[in-house]
Amino acid sequence: MDSSVVVVGSLNADLVFSAERMPDPGETVAGADFAVHPGGKSANQAVAAARLGARVRLVGAVGDDPHGEMLRASAEAAGVDVSAVRVVAGVPSGVAGITVDARGENSIVIIPGANGMLAPGDIAAARSHSVFEGAAVVCLCLEVPMPTVLAAAQAGRDAGATVILNLSPYAAIPPELAACTDVLLVNAREAGQLLGSGDLEPSSDWTATDWAEAGPAFVRAGFRKVIVTLGARGAVLLDPDPAAAVVPLESTPVVPVDTTGAGDGFTAAVTVRLAAGDSLEDAARYASVAAALATTRPGAQPSYPSAGEVEEKIRHAGRDAERDAGRDVERDAG
Repeated sequence: MDSSVVVVGSLNADLVFSAERMPDPGETVAGADFAVHPGGKSANQAVAAARLGARVRLVGAVGDDPHGEMLRASAEAAGVDVSAVRVVAGVPSGVAGITVDARGENSIVIIPGANGMLAPGDIAAARSHSVFEGAAVVCLCLEVPMPTVLAAAQAGRDAGATVILNLSPYAAIPPELAACTDVLLVNAREAGQLLGSGDLEPSSDWTATDWAEAGPAFVRAGFRKVIVTLGARGAVLLDPDPAAAVVPLESTPVVPVDTTGAGDGFTAAVTVRLAAGDSLEDAARYASVAAALATTRPGAQPSYPSAGEVEEKIRHAGRDAERDAGRDVERDAG
């Protein structure tokens, strides 16, 4: 039984509070709306990957509570194989408290719940049931215990899969995990934490030259192929290939409604396109479009686009570029 993509990690119920702005420390603000959505980085990535057409298996753990039922049902409805998602008796499912402001920006607090019970033994059980067999890509994050992440990375490496590590939430990485990682995916803040530099902040204005200078530090940390996401400023790809050492990736212009889960959508899209045989650069460009579309809808899993929607957006952007190029030619001729 093969699977193109295996995602290992967290499933959380997202408790989403909408407000005009984020409260300051010690302040109470009036909210505009409240909703409960299925979420968790790994469940989000699995659902987003399935929506983009991949065959996906999810390895994780939920509690024996209504949230756990919702989380498994949501992933399964998207076409994800959840047979390796264990139900833990007497333990609540993971939850995330999310505040979203009027600009679509969010802040998140996570309570692990059953995610903290996902253990290397679950990875061993998944291996014995051939969950990793035939996988093209194994996708990991850090919302479950580190020994479990390492066991999953090793399972992916043994299966001959490309291993993607989404370094979120940030934690120090053991050398064994770095050695099993083929592609590291971080945002600018996580990149700064990894490299021990406060200069790498989401609001920074780094150029391609700056990122090129940071490249050797990533290599010293054990990572050669790295994608750094920069929110509305796009992303940057660091690759040891001298012909493409640093590749800036422009963002796709949209009007954001809710950025919750957009990073997971980006990770999932990279995963899907690598599984399909794309280069890392092509996969990252595709992912930039998929993630942008996800910000135009509320929630995480409900926001993820289909492959058709992403392809149509890419075609539309191409037509716009051709039209703008034509206007430039006419203006120059005039």
